[in-house]
Amino acid sequence: MSEKLLCEIFKSSRKDEMYLYVDKRQGLESVPDALMATFGKPLPVLTMILTADKTLARVKAADVMTAIDEQGFYLQMPPAKEPYLLDIHRAQSADRS
Repeated sequence: MSEKLLCEIFKSSRKDEMYLYVDKRQGLESVPDALMATFGKPLPVLTMILTADKTLARVKAADVMTAIDEQGFYLQMPPAKEPYLLDIHRAQSADRS
């Protein structure tokens, strides 16, 4: 794995908060067709240089770089919805009505 990676990030047109990270030079060519069918239309979000020590919101940059090196992409899934957060939302919504 190299020390730096020019990474392109795409967001899913079908699932909120689902992102694909790929090597900018290879694009989406390594992403399996079945994954692309689920992911939907890839919407470009950002291109950036990744280094292993870079801070990302929900994942370690080193993990993203390793996945791209080994399989050609990294898929970031939406965060799990905590049941208690749904309960809080429902309670707040009920209070407003």
